[in-house]
Amino acid sequence: MWDFREVGLFVCALSILPLVCFSANFVPLDNYLIDCGAPANTSIDSRNFTADSFYKKFLSTQQDILASTSLKSITSSSDSPLYQTARIFTAASKYTFPVNQKGRHWIRLYFFPFAYEKYNLSSANFAVSTQNYNLLSDFSVQKNPVMKEYSLNVTSDTLVITFAPSTNSIAFVNAIEVVSVPDDLIIDDAYTLNPAASYSGLLTQALETVFRVNMGGPTVSSGSDTLQRTWVPDQKFLIQPNLASNFSNVGAVKYVNGGPTENTAPSSVYGTLTQMNSAGDPRSNFNVTWQFDVEPQFQYLIRLHFCDIVSKGLNELYFNVYINSWFAAKDLDLSTINNNVLATPFFKDLVTAPSANNKIVVSIGPSPLNSDYPNAILNGLEIMKMNNSVRSLSSSTAVPGTSASGSSSKKVGLIVGVSLGAFLAVVMVGVFFLLCRKRRRLERQGHSKTWTPLSINDGTSHTMGSKYSNGTTASAASNFGYRIPFVAVQEATNNFDESWVIGIGGFGKVYKGELNDWY
Repeated sequence: MWDFREVGLFVCALSILPLVCFSANFVPLDNYLIDCGAPANTSIDSRNFTADSFYKKFLSTQQDILASTSLKSITSSSDSPLYQTARIFTAASKYTFPVNQKGRHWIRLYFFPFAYEKYNLSSANFAVSTQNYNLLSDFSVQKNPVMKEYSLNVTSDTLVITFAPSTNSIAFVNAIEVVSVPDDLIIDDAYTLNPAASYSGLLTQALETVFRVNMGGPTVSSGSDTLQRTWVPDQKFLIQPNLASNFSNVGAVKYVNGGPTENTAPSSVYGTLTQMNSAGDPRSNFNVTWQFDVEPQFQYLIRLHFCDIVSKGLNELYFNVYINSWFAAKDLDLSTINNNVLATPFFKDLVTAPSANNKIVVSIGPSPLNSDYPNAILNGLEIMKMNNSVRSLSSSTAVPGTSASGSSSKKVGLIVGVSLGAFLAVVMVGVFFLLCRKRRRLERQGHSKTWTPLSINDGTSHTMGSKYSNGTTASAASNFGYRIPFVAVQEATNNFDESWVIGIGGFGKVYKGELNDWY
C-alpha cells in the first residue's frame, strides 16, 4: 500500500505529464487538479483533471455526496465541463494535500450552482479557509459560474483547505486546483503610492486575483498562458473609450535574461497595448483611464505591464502613470529602463493603502519631456487583493466553525468573562477606598484651624503658624521648597478683607486667616 505522500507524488506526476509534453516552460512539482463529483477524468486545455474518487484519501467529510447536472455549455470557455459536477458538504470538510515543494501555490476554486435532488446549490452559504488564511466567508453563488484564484506561500508539509457550511446550510465545490508557482513570479519588494516609498513583505502575503487584463488585445485563455491564467480585454473598464486606441505587434516582443519571462505574462499580453488616441496631434493633453470595482478596506497589489512596441527609436516615449490620482510612474522611459532595448517587457508592482473607496482608477498620460507627439501606453494590468491584519481575504472574517470550534469559543468567552469580572471588582474596591479617604478628609476640615499672623507682600507669604504645629517659616527662596499658592492666601483672608487686618508689620498689613488642610 502506498502512503499519503507517495499518492500525492504519483498524482502530481500524472498531472504534469501533459505540461512536459506540450511546454518547455515552468513545470509545477505540485499539480493537483480535481474534477469534484466527476466519475471520470476530464481534459481541459491539455491538462488532466482527475476524477473525484481518486482523491478520496485526501478528503475528510461526513457524507459522500456527488452531484451532477445535465446542463451543457455552462460557459463559453473550455473549462465548461468542470461545472457539470460538484461535491456537496453538509458539515465542515477538508482536503489535505501533501506539499512536495514549499513556496507559493495557486489555489483555484470553481463554483456553479445547480439543483441536485434535495440540494439547491444557489442557496448554499459557506466559508473556505486554509490553515493560516480565511479565503471566503458568508459566500454564496446565485447564478453564474465563478472561479476564485488565490496565491499563497505554503511553508508546511501539507496544505489543508476546509469547506465549512453556515448554520442550516451546505457547502459545495465543482473543481479544485492546487499548483506550484514559480518562485520569481511574486517578488518581495514593491512601491507604495501615498507616501511614495519602497515596500517589502509581499512574499508572506496571501493574494486573491481580482482583475487580470490584457490591454488592447483579445481574451488570452488559460490554454495560451504558461501558468494557466486567463486575461480579459480592457474595453469594458475604459471610462472614455474614444480617447484610447489599440496597437498590436506580438512578434516584436523580446524576452531578455534577467527580465520578465513568459511566466510573468505571455507575449500575447506584452505584444498588445492601449495608447492615447492622439491622432498625431502634438497638442494632445489628456489621460486614458480605466476604473475597477474593488472591496474597500483592503490593500491591493497592482502590477503594471509595459512593453514599448510602438517607438521607432530610443528615448522617444515618455509618459506618466497614475493610480487613484497618485503618481505610479513619472516621466517613464522604457528604453532607458531596459538598457536601450525596445520591445522588452517590464513590470512595476505598487501597493495601495487601505481605503474606504471601492474604486481603483488607473490612468496613463503624456509627459512634458516628450519631444515629439505625446503618447502613453499600457500593455497589461493585474490587481490582487492582499490579506488584512486578521489574515483574511474576506471582509466578513468570521468563519462558521464545527462543534469543536464552538466549544473552544465558549471556553474563550468564559475566560474573558471571569477576567473582566475580576477587573471590575478591583476597580470597585479602589473607588470605595478613595471615597472613604475623601470622607475622612472632609471630616477633618470641620475642625477649626487658627493661624498666627501671616505676613504677605505682593502676594507672597512669609510666616505662619497653627495650633496643631509649631510656627513655621516659609520663604519663596527657602531651600525647603515649601510653596503656598497665592489663591490659597486669597481664600484664607477672604480676599484680603480689610476687616480681617490685625496689624501692620515691616512688610505691610497683617491679616488673620485659615488655610485648608491640603496646603
